Amino acid sequence: MKKILTLIFVSALGGLLTLGGYKLFVEGSKKQMAVEQSSDFPVYIPTNTSNVVNNTTAITPNFIEAAEKSLDAVVHVKNTSIVNAPTTMQDLFYGRSSQRAQVGTGSGVIISPTGYIITNNHVIKSANEISITLNNNKAYMAELIGTDEATDIALLKIETEEDLPFMAFGDSDNAKIGEWVLAVGNPFNLNSTVTAGIISAKSRDLSGKNLQSFIQTDAAVNPGNSGGALVNTSGDLIGINTAISSRTGSYIGYSFAVPSNIARKIVNDIMEYGNVQNGILGVVGGALNSRSAEELGTNITEGFYVNEVQENTGAEKAGIQSGDIIRKIDGIEINKFSDLTGYLKTKSPDDVVNITLLRNGDEEVLPVTLLKPSTYVIETIGFIKNASEKELENFNAEYGVKIIKFDEKYKPYWNRNGVEEGSIVTRINGKKIYSVDDAQNVLKTRDYNNPLQIEIINKDGEKVIYNFR
Repeated sequence: MKKILTLIFVSALGGLLTLGGYKLFVEGSKKQMAVEQSSDFPVYIPTNTSNVVNNTTAITPNFIEAAEKSLDAVVHVKNTSIVNAPTTMQDLFYGRSSQRAQVGTGSGVIISPTGYIITNNHVIKSANEISITLNNNKAYMAELIGTDEATDIALLKIETEEDLPFMAFGDSDNAKIGEWVLAVGNPFNLNSTVTAGIISAKSRDLSGKNLQSFIQTDAAVNPGNSGGALVNTSGDLIGINTAISSRTGSYIGYSFAVPSNIARKIVNDIMEYGNVQNGILGVVGGALNSRSAEELGTNITEGFYVNEVQENTGAEKAGIQSGDIIRKIDGIEINKFSDLTGYLKTKSPDDVVNITLLRNGDEEVLPVTLLKPSTYVIETIGFIKNASEKELENFNAEYGVKIIKFDEKYKPYWNRNGVEEGSIVTRINGKKIYSVDDAQNVLKTRDYNNPLQIEIINKDGEKVIYNFR
């Protein structure tokens, strides 16, 4: 009996020792490993998060200063015009006129403390009345000083007793692709709206005729932003927001601004001369690409290829020749036609520009004096130019300008009425036309509510008046 009890005691004691050893050494070691793993996790994550936050803060642009400089200088422009609406039964019954007041809105930028305001021509076109509302909600009636339809720029003036906050023009030639910009305006009648984006491209032409040279951005611009400010992060005015590319009429990713250097030149000309004084180079040609370069037998794929040099122009006098490739103008690279036309729009007659060109593989720099253009485009006709005394004598005319090329859209109309290229335009809206300047001034000041009246001497020597609406 004693032997049996001793055996049971020894067995129990051995089991207890085995269980205690397992608990102490095996399970104890597992708990220690779990603690070590969990202690590493919070050490790693905060370090990584801290690095990301610091890097983001360092590269984020600050628009506060630029916005503060811009908001008070950007105004709301309201254009009230009288239009002929469809006649209704009520108009007939009550004997009312079918004319209605139509209101359009846009934006403008104050460019002087004395109240000069720049906006788009299409914002105030056909206006009978223009009112300006400042950012402090004060409203004023504005006077139209002048417009330039080609660049879509207009100059207004308001009279105030105190000096106004204004924006100074920056240098749009120094603006860089990828640079941050702000668009400030009044889209959808929402006053003092600021949106941000980058410059996507420069010297952008939307017409397809190499007549424009816009700054393209991806800052959100909508109806009502037209005429507002495009500013850089320093608060400098580098453009006037003008257009969007959209299938819906609202912003979908692209907006366009007239560069400040062009806008400033237009404003200065209007203030000094009453119209725009353009200086022309006197070359005809096109931009190079791989296809045109192959056709022309050159390995140069960027620049402006000169096909023709016009007579009695600065280019001819400076020695530019057909076959030359213009690469730079005053040090600014010319990669496409709109680079050239955009820069020339900032210049005036008698200005001298330095043309860097390639001729037979050699680079030359020629100073060229820009001259006043002797041609002009009338929308319903085409190109006209100053007529010589001999050309006037051929039509027994004392004054007038010569039609040198019809707009293809209107050519069949004129030909059916016996008017050919070479015919003489003598009057527009009843005013005698002695030069292309006269034609330009008459068309700039025309009333769009009335028909355009053009007097022409046709091939039979007859003076005929044509009306266009």
